[in-house]
Amino acid sequence: MELVWWIIELLLFPAFIVILGFVVGVSFEAFKRRSRDEIYEANPVIEDPNSLKQVSCPSVFNPAEKYMSLIIPAYNEEHRLSGALEETMSYLQKRAAKDKSFSYEVLIVDDGSSDGTSRLAFNFVRKYSVDKVRVILLGRNCGKGEAIRKGMLHSRGELLVMLDADGATKVNDLEKLEYQVGAVAEKELQLSMPCDSSSKISDVPIAAFGSRAHLEAKALATRKWHRNFLMKGFHVVVLLTAGPGIRDTQCGFKMFTRAAARKLFTNIRLKRWCFDVELVYLCKRLTIPMVEISVNWSEIPGSKMSLRSIVHMLWELCLMSVGYRTNLWRIHP
Repeated sequence: MELVWWIIELLLFPAFIVILGFVVGVSFEAFKRRSRDEIYEANPVIEDPNSLKQVSCPSVFNPAEKYMSLIIPAYNEEHRLSGALEETMSYLQKRAAKDKSFSYEVLIVDDGSSDGTSRLAFNFVRKYSVDKVRVILLGRNCGKGEAIRKGMLHSRGELLVMLDADGATKVNDLEKLEYQVGAVAEKELQLSMPCDSSSKISDVPIAAFGSRAHLEAKALATRKWHRNFLMKGFHVVVLLTAGPGIRDTQCGFKMFTRAAARKLFTNIRLKRWCFDVELVYLCKRLTIPMVEISVNWSEIPGSKMSLRSIVHMLWELCLMSVGYRTNLWRIHP
């Protein structure tokens, strides 16, 4: 019997050390990210490859200069980015030709790529001009969430759209999000400022989440059992962390009004895969209306998701839970 207890103690001790180390690690990292002081961040450099001159870097706190900004984070995407950009620019040009009041910009945020992503992106700047297409270079890999945050904070649009570099969601689906944002904004303006005709959609904080939830049944039928198990487990953890409201937090197709972007992307702290979950949590805490809209989506080969990514997602969810529950992460309205 003593031998059994000795073996149990032998097994429990390293387990206790691992758990203690994890708790200390999460707490320390949450403490490091307690402040989000944008004032100390250097503005990214935006260069015009045609004139080789630097372009002034805008801020989301400045008045909007365009109707719509599309932010595309890219990390080693030289093989998938070109097709997505061609489709995006074709749609935007056709829409601008039909509607002279429609103005836009595309921001490609290169998240420290080691391939030809930045070269390809600058080719599009040369083709369409720095007023229509801009490239922000992060210099090192910071994560998808950080790339999108940088793009959002330096956009010029009234409506800010994030979309993936693989073109998995058709760009014209942004009209679905745009319509829903407009409908919610109209209601909010009637309630808060019924006599003010000068107010615009961009003045009302609203977040629209593209969703693949309607495709879940088909995905469950075609995926391997272990992928379904991991997906369901992740959804449970997300529900416990951010609460209910949005069924598909991870779809890379989202739209924010300028007012919403100012509040959300100055508070967000997660830098990689789970920043979407934090956006949902922040929307609830900041009472920003959320809408979820079904979009067309197709799986494109070359996904960066791996087992390591899943582990990192769980780490970020723990980090977020500790940060907000202990009030280490303060939310600025």
